[in-house]
Amino acid sequence: MKHPLRLLQAFTLFLAGLFGFFVFMGNLMDYDSNFQFVKHVLSMDTTFEGNALMWRAITTPWVWTAGYIGIIIAEGAFALIAIIGAVKLFLRRDASVAHYDRARGWGYAAYALGFAIWFIGFIIIGAEWFAMWQSSSWNGKETAMGIVTLWAGFAVLLAMNEPAREAEATA
Repeated sequence: MKHPLRLLQAFTLFLAGLFGFFVFMGNLMDYDSNFQFVKHVLSMDTTFEGNALMWRAITTPWVWTAGYIGIIIAEGAFALIAIIGAVKLFLRRDASVAHYDRARGWGYAAYALGFAIWFIGFIIIGAEWFAMWQSSSWNGKETAMGIVTLWAGFAVLLAMNEPAREAEATA
């Protein structure tokens, strides 16, 4: 195998895209389940009794809908960018480092969007701003944290380069 690290990079980016695709399709096929999640998080109706942060609650239905549609679009874009990036990485697996590096940009874009969705969207905004962490029934903070940790590891893996091989170094 000529470039095992490059194959692993393409494979992990493909898996990230596949995950994003399944999340995207799940939101489309079972729209109401996750709409309820967004509705309850934004309205803060399952946070601690007497919560002093309730002034942050959004109880306007069109905002719930717009927020949820925004999440769905972002997850679909994440999936598309990651899968395109994975294909480009795979097709350039034997290319020069410079040519291969240009394909990595798709992966970096996908992981950046993934951080925006799951870290900014679910952890910073959902868990902290809307106090989602206080809810026993509508709390996705730990799930989002696991996803963000995975994207961080995959992004580091994507940034790695294979050491120069003996044959390439002497050529």
